[in-house]
Amino acid sequence: MTAVMSCTNLDETPLDSLTPANAFKNDNEILAGAASVYAQLRQTMWAYYNLSEISTDEQIVPTRGSDWFDNGRWIEIYKQTWTANSGSALDDMNGLWNNMFAGVAKANLMIDVVEKSSSPTKAASLAELRTLRAWFYYVLMDMFGGVPIVTTTEVKPVGRASRDSVFKFIEAELRAARASLPDRPAAYGRVAKGAANAILANMYLNARVFQGTVTTGGLQLGGPRYAEAIAAADLVLNSGVYALAADYRSNFSTSNDGSPENIFVVNHASSPPGLGMSLSHRSLHYAQMGVQGGPWNGFAGIAETYRKYDPADARRSVWLVGQQINFETGRNVNDRAGAPLIFTDSIGDIAKANENEGARLNKFPPLVTAPCGDCHPNDYPYFRLAEMYMIKAEALNETGQTAQAIAILNTLRARAFSPAKPLSAGLSAADTRAAILNERLFEFAGEGKRRQDTIRLGGFTSARQFKAATAAYKVLFPIPISQIQNNPLLVQNAGY
Repeated sequence: MTAVMSCTNLDETPLDSLTPANAFKNDNEILAGAASVYAQLRQTMWAYYNLSEISTDEQIVPTRGSDWFDNGRWIEIYKQTWTANSGSALDDMNGLWNNMFAGVAKANLMIDVVEKSSSPTKAASLAELRTLRAWFYYVLMDMFGGVPIVTTTEVKPVGRASRDSVFKFIEAELRAARASLPDRPAAYGRVAKGAANAILANMYLNARVFQGTVTTGGLQLGGPRYAEAIAAADLVLNSGVYALAADYRSNFSTSNDGSPENIFVVNHASSPPGLGMSLSHRSLHYAQMGVQGGPWNGFAGIAETYRKYDPADARRSVWLVGQQINFETGRNVNDRAGAPLIFTDSIGDIAKANENEGARLNKFPPLVTAPCGDCHPNDYPYFRLAEMYMIKAEALNETGQTAQAIAILNTLRARAFSPAKPLSAGLSAADTRAAILNERLFEFAGEGKRRQDTIRLGGFTSARQFKAATAAYKVLFPIPISQIQNNPLLVQNAGY
């Protein structure tokens, strides 16, 4: 798991005042310094989450009157019309680049000082920090492809490494670190072997993309690494540390720190402001809570995606459609014009949407006593045990073991359907591949997986509701023009 460590202050340590000479003399001081690296994980919850979700068919942010226009950047992300100096590039993508490299810089500083320390837990501390640094690089590789690899505290321009080189760096870091990581987290929210193996399993599943090449013509796939994906997933599945939660929704509740399923999480707290989650506020209507004037009524689903769910699938309940209630009182609420607030599953015009249009994701339900919009304590799981099952199923299917893959998918579907509604054991490999893409939507909606899934399995740049097909090179985001201006050694991604 990952998050700010429970045994440390959530506030970041002022790293510019710390050196090996004046601090980090004992394990507690090392933990306090490492907390600033864990804290940087929260920075993935805005740009990385938004770009992973809104660039796909899973969520959209329509303009509602004067709300959520923001110079058109939200619709730009959904329609994939960004450029290297457009609104979303200069805001979301640039912010993501800066925040992830800030995480790398903090990790590098702590790695430097821990390496010079005489702590008896030095090896474990370094393993934690290298795993966190690998995660920041994973995010950068996922979004931008090749990026500079920086492992020292020296401040100087560095050129881009290839995406394949970044992949191999992350892989080597995680494989080296996991030997010194504990089987179980030393405290809730800290990384353990399961986190390193979960990231590796995901990387191996996506290796054909991550180790491929993107040109103006699109993605040329690299070689498959399905056997390694299965092996890494099995290390988690067979570890005895994690278990599927009996109640699917418990993985996302305001008390989901007790979930046996969550492997790698961003820890949130309800106070002080800024340390919590805001996902519920991004979706819910202004009238549904009284916190700071109410939620923000922004993010919504689109009808063609919502309607893919089987009505009997319990996972469909994470989307809100129909008459809405106030979460504090439980009573029906009205929209701002006084009419009953009834969420529709469809949106007529994303540039002129009504305030009730679009299904709303409520996978991470709000804390009604939260003091602010980003004060919800739900921890955000980047990896759950369910995904290890899904990764194994997909890799098995791609290696000719379709029957075994379907059996694994049905293990997860058994939790979602009552009575059971298993997939047919006679599906072809192609039909199973399509079923896996759908099952990942149903299981992981709102968990930042859809962009990767549709790039790997198909459909990311294709036409969909409200969007025409876009250029194949847009499977990578552009390096923001401001970053290229700051570092002349950077080279722009193909097509931009």
